Amino acid sequence: MTDIKRSCFVIMPISDFPPYPEGHFKRVYEYLIKPACEKAGFVPIRADDILNTNFIALDIIKNITSADMAICDLSGRNPNVLYELGIRQAFNLPITLIKDNKTNRIFDIQGFRDIEYDELLRIDNVESSIDTIASTLLNTYESKGNEINSLISLLSIEPARLENKTISADTEIILNYLQDINKRINDLEDKSRKVPEYIDHYISSPFTMRLSIIAKKIGIGTSTIVNVLAVHGINVVNNPNTRLSIEEIKIIEEHFMIDILENKQI
Repeated sequence: MTDIKRSCFVIMPISDFPPYPEGHFKRVYEYLIKPACEKAGFVPIRADDILNTNFIALDIIKNITSADMAICDLSGRNPNVLYELGIRQAFNLPITLIKDNKTNRIFDIQGFRDIEYDELLRIDNVESSIDTIASTLLNTYESKGNEINSLISLLSIEPARLENKTISADTEIILNYLQDINKRINDLEDKSRKVPEYIDHYISSPFTMRLSIIAKKIGIGTSTIVNVLAVHGINVVNNPNTRLSIEEIKIIEEHFMIDILENKQI
């Protein structure tokens, strides 16, 4: 294995988002991207590795533009990922593109080669993907200057350059506030993803709930619920997908003395 000395900035989704399961991209990083970087002789650096610094946005941009190499996971077409990819390409710096097998290619960059990996991270496929990614990382890095990394080189446009500038005290305060706002937004987004189970069943019809869900919460069969409602003169079809109204749910709650939405005894 090559001695690990060079840096590789990892551009990829950090937070969970649908339709991917919780912790999916953390597993992609730990079991695929990180091993591939290390096998190619690079130290992987991800955005959340620098979240404790004072200026997150500036530090991310600094790493995007100063890292010896970069790898970008396009899976899910995450906007932040595409933004950071655009910065790297604006400087015409070497980068390796990867994506899972469920994500379609993006039109604006479909002319650039990407490496496709198994979304399910099956061990028999992951090992092969690690080798392919590691080889591509190393080849792309060693070919820098000769490789076409972006439209910048295709169009013979002068790449972007960074100038060393001192941040004023006023700018520092503003950046700190922006950082705090960004953190609060991310926290709110995380909390919004952890809604109670029953919320999902109100999306299409906000004042109904499926019969099967109610039966599961009480711990009885659907036929028992249908019979209880029949006693009250309400006839419903004994089908798991039958939806009950709020009024019908209240009757069930009173009969079984249980709060169905909170699933607590009353």
